[in-house]
Amino acid sequence: MPELHGPVLVIGAGLLGTSVALACRAAGLEVFLADTASEHLRTASGLGAGVVHRGEPVQLVVVAVPPDHLGELVAQALADTDAVVTDVGSIKSQPLAEVRAAAPDDVRRYVGSHPMAGSERSGPLAATATLFQGRPWAIAVHDQADDNAVAVVRALVETCGGVPLVLTPEEHDAAVARTSHLPHLMASLVAGRLAHAPEGHLAMSGQGVRDVTRIAASDPRLWQQIISANSTAVLALIEEVQGRLGAFRDAIESGERVALGELLSEGVAGTRAIPGKHGGPPRPTSSLYVAVPDHPGELARLFADAGEIGVNIEDIHIDHDPGRPVGLVELVVAVERSDHLAGALGERGWDVHR
Repeated sequence: MPELHGPVLVIGAGLLGTSVALACRAAGLEVFLADTASEHLRTASGLGAGVVHRGEPVQLVVVAVPPDHLGELVAQALADTDAVVTDVGSIKSQPLAEVRAAAPDDVRRYVGSHPMAGSERSGPLAATATLFQGRPWAIAVHDQADDNAVAVVRALVETCGGVPLVLTPEEHDAAVARTSHLPHLMASLVAGRLAHAPEGHLAMSGQGVRDVTRIAASDPRLWQQIISANSTAVLALIEEVQGRLGAFRDAIESGERVALGELLSEGVAGTRAIPGKHGGPPRPTSSLYVAVPDHPGELARLFADAGEIGVNIEDIHIDHDPGRPVGLVELVVAVERSDHLAGALGERGWDVHR
């Protein structure tokens, strides 16, 4: 299997591009950078992500730019180099179609990819070499892809710590429409209802609304490109959601609690379908709520106590008390360990409830 020996050229020194570059540098690879924004280049270079590209030959080109420019820059990279070319964009079918039209003789060297990692923050200062550790990273293998190109892209994924998932471009776009693009639209709808809400209403905000709306804070300019480029798959899902929303309205208007319960149960079934820890089946969990003073070291003390008690924390959420310097920490643990942890933390002076 071909190895990724470099050099690697990263085009686009934003969050994803700079993170790829930092991960490659951490693995000992030589990395070159290119970006039309000189300030991004300076910042990424200053972070140790690589040096400005001056035309040096490379083994792999990684295109990390917004969706509107992916196809164009991938085709340009194929024309300018003999390298394998990939991208880290969130849409795969549209760039491939554009590359096939612009560079039909070179499309075999292009294999698109997409790491399922990111942040509501953007730019090189948000980048980290560990962004992709343990994260799914799709490799969108098309029917003209060269085996060597596929192998080099897989080596990139593994170098960055990602978990490779091989899909066709069409399968990828349908999957991200369901697991990423539709959730983003739903988060934006809910968050939009908060923008002009009375102040007294917003004072009632809890962890639930923060969980639902967090991703809505992402760059609208980027997301309008993503949604537009995957419009066919997204529109099909919007049709489904509109139908279920209508069913919710009918059940609420008519007071049909059985129908309402069935619709709500669909949500429960959906959450249980999401893969659990390490990709395995979801495990039953229970939540404990611990009042933690908002002082330095208190959260660390709580985790240290849980560690000494011998209970693994599966997940954590923090909600801050608006009227006191206290945080309410939700500890998610395996059901069978919940009682033991609650009792042991109580013995150590923590205020614990379910």
